[in-house]
Amino acid sequence: MSADCIFCKIVAGSIPAKTLYEDDEVIAFHDIRPLARVHFLIVPKAHIETLKECTAEHQALLGKMMLLAARLAAEQGLVGYKTVVNVGREGGQEVFHIHLHVFGGGPAA
Repeated sequence: MSADCIFCKIVAGSIPAKTLYEDDEVIAFHDIRPLARVHFLIVPKAHIETLKECTAEHQALLGKMMLLAARLAAEQGLVGYKTVVNVGREGGQEVFHIHLHVFGGGPAA
């Protein structure tokens, strides 16, 4: 956990989130600035800054996140959707705690 990380604070429960799913390894919640009608994030509870830091030991976690994306997208009524992991400032990453964006269903209202 990182004391100044917004996602670590959500994991710890000190910042509220509209949670879709949670278990011992990950949490999924709606994005507060949605880019689409449905836009949620899947975040590992372990603080990993970027995908570049992941190693073979993270393979199962990353696979779990992708499979969970498909399941939660279907539960949200999405037939098609986009997944994105921004990596580094140059890749558009704003929060330095790895997270998977899932969005679809047309533009946000």
